[in-house]
Amino acid sequence: MAVERTLHTPEAEQLLELTRAIVDKEISPRAAEDEENAVFPREVFTTLGRSGLLGLPYPDTYGGGDQPYEVYLQVVEELARGWLAVGLGVSVHTLSCYPLAAFGTDEQKAAHLPALVGGELLGAYCLSETTSGSDAAALTTRAERTDAGYRVNGAKAWITHGGEADYYALFARTGGPDSGARGISCFHVPADTPGLSAAAPERKMGMSSSTTAGVLFEDVEIGVEARVGEEGRGFPIALSALDSGRLGIAACAVGLAQAALDSAVAYSRERHQFGTAIGDFQGLGFLLADMATQVAASRELYLSAARLRDAGRPFGKQAAMAKLMATDTAMKVTTDAVQVFGGYGYTRDFPVERYMREAKVLQIVEGTNQVQRMVIGRHLAREAGD
Repeated sequence: MAVERTLHTPEAEQLLELTRAIVDKEISPRAAEDEENAVFPREVFTTLGRSGLLGLPYPDTYGGGDQPYEVYLQVVEELARGWLAVGLGVSVHTLSCYPLAAFGTDEQKAAHLPALVGGELLGAYCLSETTSGSDAAALTTRAERTDAGYRVNGAKAWITHGGEADYYALFARTGGPDSGARGISCFHVPADTPGLSAAAPERKMGMSSSTTAGVLFEDVEIGVEARVGEEGRGFPIALSALDSGRLGIAACAVGLAQAALDSAVAYSRERHQFGTAIGDFQGLGFLLADMATQVAASRELYLSAARLRDAGRPFGKQAAMAKLMATDTAMKVTTDAVQVFGGYGYTRDFPVERYMREAKVLQIVEGTNQVQRMVIGRHLAREAGD
């Protein structure tokens, strides 16, 4: 089902048309089989990079698309509509580029960003640990100063593209054990650095094609030029990146929900009971109407937050709201889509059972929805105080 969009430039229209063409011809047709066989679609990311779709929100000076976040997120939504593993992968890659793009030196940007946004390299974001998921400031991976730079030891958990990425945006403790958020620094670490390895991929409920694995650092030696931003100032970089990353997850959720809605509507016209299409029964028609309304509302919420970001205004609260609403919507809409299909929806002959399994993780990644509620509540408390 074509979604009506308001885009401000012919270039943005062309980007969406290009994305839809790639999704319909190269991404959607292979999604089910590759998910079944846990195939990581690396070549798809290379194609997206060479098509100019992997660095849309970053400056054209370094090979990016120099597009507003509002446009970039709609591209992510279209990719997720075709295959969530790809949409989420682009969102994570964009997240991993953010520290360099926003806080790197001119030399660091020139050295790394062209390959990152051009599709030659794929990135991952190394923040979470087994004991510091939601409490990211409690991370224990250490980067100790040496004469040449830093020596890193520790382990990261639940890393999207772990073992597949070419580099990692790493957050590690450079301060003392009790330094908290003020003792964390950010680093850009190539995946082939000696001592860096990945654990076996996690066996997950869904998204088998999107590799998730622990990343291990054993006496990993990196130069001081690998540090992004000032020492001890990595945690604000991490939080700033996550505000934007949450909008990427919201866009992915809307894309997945749209795919489920499209499948449910099409099936409701094809399936007949008692001599009529099941979509003509009021009970099912109302269900589809609610699904469509929830998807449209979630889309407008993430676009509204993106416009604030593009205008240089605070958007953290709205990003948390968008992530919360869109991912809850994806869970509900995919569940309802399975219901529309009845018994067939519970089989792997139709995509809606996969959509339902995939939706669950979106309520967890980049801050659980309980954390989003905490973030929103804190914003409201500060606003009331002001």
